[in-house]
Amino acid sequence: MDQHQIVKISKALADTTRFSILQAIATSGESCCGDLAKRFPITQATCSQHLKVLTEAGLVTMRREGQFNHYRVVQSTMAAYRHALGMAFSDAQTVSS
Repeated sequence: MDQHQIVKISKALADTTRFSILQAIATSGESCCGDLAKRFPITQATCSQHLKVLTEAGLVTMRREGQFNHYRVVQSTMAAYRHALGMAFSDAQTVSS
């Protein structure tokens, strides 16, 4: 994972509502936009915009079923992000020690 992707994911997660939406999806395994919007004090349109940002960052994937979009966390992206952050900051620790 390159630095550009790390920053893109970090920006997506910097919004507390998006972070909470991602947590909700991870906890449930899969969620649709309407169900997520009911869990948070946001409209379905706002939830859809948050999901778009998470999708563009590669954090969630969408599956269409009829008129509903179901979202799942992309575990490989999450693992790569955790690893890339760990590497970025382990290098910084080595330099400062």
